[in-house]
Amino acid sequence: MQLKEIPITGIPYDQLYIEKIPATPEYCRRPAELLPAGNRSVVVNPNRTCMPLGAMWAVLGVHGAIPFVQGAQGCTTYVRYTFCRVFKEPATIATASFHEDAAVFGGRRNLIEGIRNLVVRYWPELIGVVTTCSSEIIGDDMVSFLKMARANLRKEIGPEKADRIPIVLVNTPSFAGSHVDGYDRASRAFVETLATARDKPSGKVNIIPGLLYPGDIREIKHLLRHMGIEGIVLFDISDPLDAPLQPPVSLPYKPPGGTPVEAIRDMANSLATFALQPHAGQAGARYLERKFGVRAVVGPPPIGIQGTDAFLKTLRELTGKPIPESLLQERGRLVDSLADTFHHTMMKKVAIMGDPDVVLGVTRFVLEMGMEPVALAGGTASKTFDHDVEAILAEAGYGGDPPLVVNGGDLLEFEEHLKQLPRLDLVIGNSRAVDIAKELQVPLVRVGFPIYDRFGYQKRAVVGYRGGEVLLAEIVNSILGYQYPDDRTHQL
Repeated sequence: MQLKEIPITGIPYDQLYIEKIPATPEYCRRPAELLPAGNRSVVVNPNRTCMPLGAMWAVLGVHGAIPFVQGAQGCTTYVRYTFCRVFKEPATIATASFHEDAAVFGGRRNLIEGIRNLVVRYWPELIGVVTTCSSEIIGDDMVSFLKMARANLRKEIGPEKADRIPIVLVNTPSFAGSHVDGYDRASRAFVETLATARDKPSGKVNIIPGLLYPGDIREIKHLLRHMGIEGIVLFDISDPLDAPLQPPVSLPYKPPGGTPVEAIRDMANSLATFALQPHAGQAGARYLERKFGVRAVVGPPPIGIQGTDAFLKTLRELTGKPIPESLLQERGRLVDSLADTFHHTMMKKVAIMGDPDVVLGVTRFVLEMGMEPVALAGGTASKTFDHDVEAILAEAGYGGDPPLVVNGGDLLEFEEHLKQLPRLDLVIGNSRAVDIAKELQVPLVRVGFPIYDRFGYQKRAVVGYRGGEVLLAEIVNSILGYQYPDDRTHQL
């Protein structure tokens, strides 16, 4: 019995799979019993990225804010490169630039000097300090370091200017969790540091969108505007990461938009906080509820009919504002589109991967379309993901075979399961599923983060009724393009 090693990694198959497999091409290609990701000594095609990325995403959604990364240059370079690929926009991110001495003796000097240089060079409205694995492992005392940095600033530029710049600390050890957890931690850190209660409620609602694209956030604002409700969108990246090109541009460049610091302070006085993605924003909503009594409404993501219905109905209950005819018409158009395309989507078998909230929202939507989910892979481990999947299937009255549910693992188990299926019609997920879809020779509908191999996906919405129409059209057209690749005339 010979063992064939995996190319590149050189890891024997017996460390990946339960049985030793004979070294024949057909068996080495598709081993039968795959060890769960937690029992393997290697991660293959991860379905997530590091926690600091999510925190930096959040900081960039605050007006005039700049993330400051307490770590090595690579921790910043990778995130800036990723954001540039996805959003096609520059992302200003500062770094403490750790080298060997900081890794041994700590990053206090790097932080103090780095904060000072950032302020005198860019004069940000806010600084979000994001830790990394190196800083967390060596045990940097970030609270005391920031006190020293503040004292140094007061000495350098004067107390009045120094105290005008808030500093928010977000602890994000990148050896744990994922970008989803990093965003969630940032949501709590910002409201815990800045939110301040007043005597009189504001009558507004807070929206923590989670890892939604600029087009999605604009659609959420569209829903609020038609409802006549004033909202505070925490981490509003709709302009900072999708800014219009309107020269001349003054230097240093500060992107327009973002959530004003004063608006974050006022979040303690709102009627409620909507965490649209429970895994990315629930921590901030729960803190406001415990500390200030602001009701927390956690999910579901407003994707498809049921998800958007739930969002609008809760808004109506909280504010007393009726759902206007304009939004009912948008809902009707989505229902009409579903009715027009059921014969293309009914009984189609679909696999979905990505961040857990995206997977859950899209799963509910494909069930509304009559599709059959055969595998669901959430990249961030969650205590509730399995239960949420069961609840969504039960709510939809799903009677098919139960799908494979991968909670927090990589995509190897997901891919190998799909290879064993007699039929698969579609994969829905982000750009990390491209190779899987190509190998299985099925279309891929791109949804979620990251999408770096196509242009414009960050600008369009998949949330709300109008976003549901966009997503439905892409799903149907992908199925048609796969069934009729030679573009023969086909009657819808």
